[in-house]
Amino acid sequence: METKEMKFHSFDKLKDKYIGEVGTGKRDQYEFELNLDILGEMIKQTRKERNLTQAQLGDLIGVNKSEISKLERNARNMTISTVLKIFQALKAKVNFKIELENMDWSIA
Repeated sequence: METKEMKFHSFDKLKDKYIGEVGTGKRDQYEFELNLDILGEMIKQTRKERNLTQAQLGDLIGVNKSEISKLERNARNMTISTVLKIFQALKAKVNFKIELENMDWSIA
């Protein structure tokens, strides 16, 4: 019986092939949406670690429970100021990295 050699590909190469290479519009959109998913999950996980309900977190930053739910599920875009308010209320350290045409900016 003939055996076939398995080929392994990196996740980045698969994304390049099926989504598009880094810098293309489709790949940029994918990365952006993935980052939003991760951010929503980070908010949810940190809120739970602090033993807060969505309603309690909403009260801390001045929005209702449904807004927190939407943010955690990424059903709504969030502004940087909202993200900062949330993590400030959760007493969590936040760092942003912004890349603009060969320039890196960090906000800590």
